[in-house]
Amino acid sequence: MRTTLRIAALVVVVSGPSVASAQLATDYNPPRANCCLAGTAQSLADQLQDWNQLGRYYAANEELKQQPVDPKRVVFLGDSITDGWRLTEAFPGQPYVNRGISGQTTAQMLVRMYPDVIALKPAAVVILAGTNDIARNNGMQTLEQIQQNFMAITELAQHHGIKVLFCAVTPINDNPTPPAGAARGTAAAAPPRRKQSEMRPPVDILKLNAWLKDYAATTNSTYVDYYAATVDPQGFFKDGYSNDGLHPNARGYELMAPVIAAALQRVVK
Repeated sequence: MRTTLRIAALVVVVSGPSVASAQLATDYNPPRANCCLAGTAQSLADQLQDWNQLGRYYAANEELKQQPVDPKRVVFLGDSITDGWRLTEAFPGQPYVNRGISGQTTAQMLVRMYPDVIALKPAAVVILAGTNDIARNNGMQTLEQIQQNFMAITELAQHHGIKVLFCAVTPINDNPTPPAGAARGTAAAAPPRRKQSEMRPPVDILKLNAWLKDYAATTNSTYVDYYAATVDPQGFFKDGYSNDGLHPNARGYELMAPVIAAALQRVVK
């Protein structure tokens, strides 16, 4: 009798309302797994040992420190937008040093200040950062926490006699015009990316830029308005100047180059 009651109770539980929230899949379509998970895990472990990527420019820094210090040396510190900028082509003959690293946030750049900036004894540092903080590349942050990283970077630089230039975070575009020759709507096309505005809401970019402008004014720093140079009337990255709606393409960098060149001409005598 007890066995019958237990079976009946089990049937009621299984066939009751809870079935509506069942997790069994009707179609099996899991995320694609890497072919060599052990290798992937080891690679991740190796990368975590240098989370701030101090090794990226270590050799280049050691080589540069052996050379005479140019009184007009400028370090460009930033994320992928700086990393992808060919400074020698954009500013031929200028002693500009690129220390951009793709994906980085202000917290990582703060740790890199001594080896990648201060040790190189530049006259000025150009800081373009914040878009990856907004995108939560290293987790959730408040606006105040991002601001504090900028403040610490500024205080370190100025303590060592380095002039600071803050660059406005550039706008985004959810529907950029694809580069010429790109495939459109083909069956083999990659799945659509998340919209840039979902990761980097324009209102957050404007909030951070407003603070950077005010903070630069109160700390005798320079505000470099890349945003104004690259934004369209609707508040998005000008169409045709970014292939993915975030990173400038060659034409995009051409919009930015004269803005920073003019600022550096005023700052670095």
